[in-house]
Amino acid sequence: MEKRILECVPNFSEGRDMGVIGQIAGVINNIKGIKLLGVEPGRGANRTVVTFAGEPEAVCEAAFQAVKKAAELIDMSKHRGAHPRIGATDVVPLVPVSGVTMDEAVEYARNLARSIGEELGIPVYCYEYAAYSEKRRNLANIRRGGYEGLVKKLYDPEWKPDFGPAVFNAKSGATAVGARDFLVAFNVNLNTKSKNIAEAIAEEVRERGKTIVDENGKKIEVPGKLEGVKAIGWYIEEYGRAQVSMNITKLLVTPVHVAFEEVCRKAEERGVKVTGSELVGLVPLGTMIEAGKYFLSKFQNTDEATEEELIKIAVDSMGMSEIREFKPEEKILEYVIEGRGKRPGNQNK
Repeated sequence: MEKRILECVPNFSEGRDMGVIGQIAGVINNIKGIKLLGVEPGRGANRTVVTFAGEPEAVCEAAFQAVKKAAELIDMSKHRGAHPRIGATDVVPLVPVSGVTMDEAVEYARNLARSIGEELGIPVYCYEYAAYSEKRRNLANIRRGGYEGLVKKLYDPEWKPDFGPAVFNAKSGATAVGARDFLVAFNVNLNTKSKNIAEAIAEEVRERGKTIVDENGKKIEVPGKLEGVKAIGWYIEEYGRAQVSMNITKLLVTPVHVAFEEVCRKAEERGVKVTGSELVGLVPLGTMIEAGKYFLSKFQNTDEATEEELIKIAVDSMGMSEIREFKPEEKILEYVIEGRGKRPGNQNK
């Protein structure tokens, strides 16, 4: 019988205080049946992405305890960071990995959302497949206005939370809980500090595109280039550069290497260059293999390459170790879950 595995990738609005981050990761790791796959803090974004997986019931319990701990430790009234956010625990996505259908993931997500809302008193919105309405399917719609806009949003009948009180919680904000397909969070580095350039590139590559005003003052939506890609531009002070930050939700339609190449083209049109990239969270093995084969053929190399060689080609071609070393045993989903490629003495769980 296929093992039932559900993945959870909560994002917490704290990326600087390692004591707080450690406590949140600790309550997750203390739940029996959970495998903690990654903890990735970002100082500039002031946000930490945690990835863990296991039996669905254990995953939901770990997620609840993590949200509870974040509500205790993080004060959103004092939070500042580059990434859009609405709460101490900004988002809690559940991703079916094996032996779990999307319909089951939706049920788990909604039950988790109910527990967070009713037991912790945090306003909760359900998104993606778990959304109760089409308007709330897109996470960007829920986040629009950010934490600062929650007071107005929560008192708007159209934005009454799916669970929890429709009352502004200054300390914890709100949380979005959803069920979704596998997502790759991928940031492309530019050799400029200009947030405006990064934002302009993001508008052109993302699926939603941008809004322009014609000569008659009418707003027109101009679609972007890449299906299944959400993108924003920002400047990260700790890196000293701007990035195009993307969430790729349809990997079969828009693979990582296609998104990377499109950003390269749009950057060149503006007289700037892509210097590398940064993967936040995990990536499926097939995505790296596909990228390796693409760049191998682009270099007009027809030689056979091993799995390890293809991964290295992909990493080198997209500069994925520019900010921090890309370690396959820590960044590739299958390697982490199966413990593949672990080095002697490696303590990564």
